[in-house]
Amino acid sequence: MRLRSAAGRWRRTSLRSRFTLLAAGAAAVAVIGVAVASWSVVQVKLNQQFDDQLRSYAELAAKSSTAADALATVRPADRPSTDEDHRSAELVVQFVDSSGAVSTAGADGADRIPVTDQARSTGAGRTGRVEVLRIGHDQYRVWTVARPDGGLVQIARDAEDIEKTLAELGLLHAVIGLIGVLGAAVLARSAARAALRPVDTLTAGAERVARTQDLTAKIPVEGRGEIARLAEAFNAMLSALDTSRVAQRRLVEDAGHELRTPLTSLRNNVELLVHAERQHRDLSATDRARLLADLGTQAVELSTLVGELVELAKEDTNPEPFVAVDLTEIVEGAVERARARAPHVGIETDLTSARVVGDPVSLERAVLNLLDNAAKWSPADATVRVAVRAEAGRAVVTVTDGGPGIAETDLPHVFERFYRAESARSLPGSGLGLAIVAQVVAAHGGTARAGSADTGGALVEIGLPSVSHPNP
Repeated sequence: MRLRSAAGRWRRTSLRSRFTLLAAGAAAVAVIGVAVASWSVVQVKLNQQFDDQLRSYAELAAKSSTAADALATVRPADRPSTDEDHRSAELVVQFVDSSGAVSTAGADGADRIPVTDQARSTGAGRTGRVEVLRIGHDQYRVWTVARPDGGLVQIARDAEDIEKTLAELGLLHAVIGLIGVLGAAVLARSAARAALRPVDTLTAGAERVARTQDLTAKIPVEGRGEIARLAEAFNAMLSALDTSRVAQRRLVEDAGHELRTPLTSLRNNVELLVHAERQHRDLSATDRARLLADLGTQAVELSTLVGELVELAKEDTNPEPFVAVDLTEIVEGAVERARARAPHVGIETDLTSARVVGDPVSLERAVLNLLDNAAKWSPADATVRVAVRAEAGRAVVTVTDGGPGIAETDLPHVFERFYRAESARSLPGSGLGLAIVAQVVAAHGGTARAGSADTGGALVEIGLPSVSHPNP
């Protein structure tokens, strides 16, 4: 529970505070590590120097016959009083003969030095070594060496000076380390403020966009680092959103414009029927039949328009996953549906196997729209030709009709939404069929073009990136 609470508090902490804490923590670890290592090196060095001097005293004392003589040897009585004499006054010399008898010499009747197993092992021919022992109320460092007669000589000195020096050094390290950690925290705070300034700018820009809904506003890009890349990506996202919103607004405006005509016609016809009913006037059978036929036609046009608008919206917002498919199979399916929907024309095919990666449903819808458009422009008993061929890295679908062709002034606009040529005003349709084709082809990384066929009719061609056949 405590870990969860700590994790929650950490997540609620600002990025600047996290950066500062992490930097201060890293500095603290580094400072503590350096301080401990420095203190340890000094401790080892002081103890080594102390022990080397103690060993030299012990070797010199081993040449004396008694403990008192040894103490006088290592601490000359006629030497002037110095710091070294003061420290040597803390010396304790102890002789242990082969029978175990002990004699001790030192200032003010020093306490006896404990004879440990380690000290006795020195007498068995091993080299001398240091021990840390408590003598009386103080802690001494003791060096033991063997005498030629088989006895032992032990020299002990109070290690208080070393302990005091190490304590002072430890306190100094702690103070310097604390100052270093605090300084690192201050520097880390300043560095975090400078490093996160671009993030603050990006945040302010995002908040401004959210507040004003102005997708044309851009975030200033500073430098070339990760934050600059993030700002560039955010600007690209804003541009994409602005393009999408403009396209949505245009689609809604165009849809409203196109829906207005059939809805107005429907409303007028319905009002005419209601008015005749209220006036108790009977329409003639011819007028009623014509009126009902108009209503049916307008309802079909309205349904077609709404359906194509829905298809456009689906293509814009919810693309299906792409898979590898044979384009000839898609075209064959679209041809079957087109023959059922336009029995007044013939459809001839010339299909060559070509594989592409895409959404089979949207591709078939695009091909069907091409066939419907060709059938609409073709007179009765005319022939619509559809071909699939494989080129270098491309699969191409070509549809030609038997109609009058496309005027030069209309060619640049045939794939625009709701565009209808002057000659098409009297024909059914919403002006969205070829727009859907262009949108599907663009989503698959392909191209669409319109032109004139050799027979005089219209030619519409779409090209898609192809993939090679899988190995058998």
